[in-house]
Amino acid sequence: MKALYRKYRPTSLEEVVGQEQVTKVLDSSLKAGKIQHAYLFVGPRGCGKTSVARIFAHAVNGFKYELEDDYVDIIEIDGASNRGIDNIRELREKVMIAPTTGKYKVYIIDEVHMLTKEAFNALLKTLEEPPEHAIFIMATTDFYKVPVTIVSRAQTYTFKLADPNTMLAHLKGICEKEGIKIEDDALSVIVKRGGGSFRDSLSLLDQISTLSQDLITKDLVVSALGLPETEKVSEILNAATNGDVALTGNLIKESLATGIKPETIAEELINQILAEPRPEYLPLLAKLPEVRAPFAEAKLLTTLCLKASSVTQAAFVAARPTMPTTGVRPAVAPAPSVASMQAMSATPTPATAAPAPVQAAPTPAIESPAPAAKPAPAPVSGADFDWEAFLERAKALNDAVAMQARKCQHLFDGNTLTLYPDKNITKTILSRDGNKKILIEAGGGVKITIAEVGDTPNAAPKDELLSKISDIMGGKVENDGQGGNPF
Repeated sequence: MKALYRKYRPTSLEEVVGQEQVTKVLDSSLKAGKIQHAYLFVGPRGCGKTSVARIFAHAVNGFKYELEDDYVDIIEIDGASNRGIDNIRELREKVMIAPTTGKYKVYIIDEVHMLTKEAFNALLKTLEEPPEHAIFIMATTDFYKVPVTIVSRAQTYTFKLADPNTMLAHLKGICEKEGIKIEDDALSVIVKRGGGSFRDSLSLLDQISTLSQDLITKDLVVSALGLPETEKVSEILNAATNGDVALTGNLIKESLATGIKPETIAEELINQILAEPRPEYLPLLAKLPEVRAPFAEAKLLTTLCLKASSVTQAAFVAARPTMPTTGVRPAVAPAPSVASMQAMSATPTPATAAPAPVQAAPTPAIESPAPAAKPAPAPVSGADFDWEAFLERAKALNDAVAMQARKCQHLFDGNTLTLYPDKNITKTILSRDGNKKILIEAGGGVKITIAEVGDTPNAAPKDELLSKISDIMGGKVENDGQGGNPF
């Protein structure tokens, strides 16, 4: 028995679903007789690139396309296993031989991006001066890996993933033909899990079609595919972003206990964030893709619980009481002048001299203290500003800018984030208008200032902050002597 994705593979351009932007143009070129020597089909997996290549190869030669046919003038090459220069040299030799039964000899090179640099160079020569009877149809999922010299010599067609409504209608039609009884909600789960790929969606439908001879329900599909419920994913996401570490950990453990893989939970979280992006969700996107073996469970727990922990710490810092600053700092005695020090050193003191009587120092007149100026808000570094989250958001926007920002000391006064670069190149990069906009966006719109090289954050406000926090925490906070963040 054939797999559904093979049984329902299209055999004509009219049967191709969801790729009208490609099939209409190719059909028009066939009717007009305008055939090019090279085509490049670009798009994600399972969206029909190879199927359309085979249909087109048969159409240009006037062959009737059957799924199991084998024409000598249509040659399929797997770029992943025939990627070397020797394979392309052999192709160059054979391409000069005229077709046997058809008008054209068509070469379909799948996963063409897997060819080596030398193989691409060898293929380029053939694409520049192809024989009139040769057509190349190249397919790739990684367009950016194909050299520009190859792209410029081929007509490029972009395939796309099917939208959910198109895929749902397609699967419904197949279920009716196959006599598969299934709920619409269950089909929607398959469509979502298939991600717009026809091959993946049909493979999933094939898998669950044997679950029951009666009606296949949504719960049965979710259980069979090992998927977390949408409500459970929402609960995990909300618990993590709300800072509830205990609840986040328990929800993850419950999901893992049902046999759901941590990678699947991470994937569902990513899909839900992308479907409904919110500012508080975005930092998770930097870490969730890293949830994979080994220790996938630990990575998932760490990613979500650390996010929740950072939210809890930020809430504590925002809610802590502000200690009032009262009193006047004691005046520091002035250092002795150079003249007085010279006079003291010029007067010898005899070794046998009796000590001079101690005289009481005159009591200075008490002066009325000057009215204290209104204290400015004490700047803080790191306590009221989530520096690591800021760097993660900057990294998501531009990795190079985030790397330079990480080299800087920083100071946040509640309104302005000041970065203190230690090198001129760092200051130059961060001061550029485009890069500064990236930093502002990563900071949620806070004002960004780049200090001069050699400047350091003001120590006095930090000492005041440490004193306040030390009072709150019972005198357990000490400065490290280097002006660094005690946290």
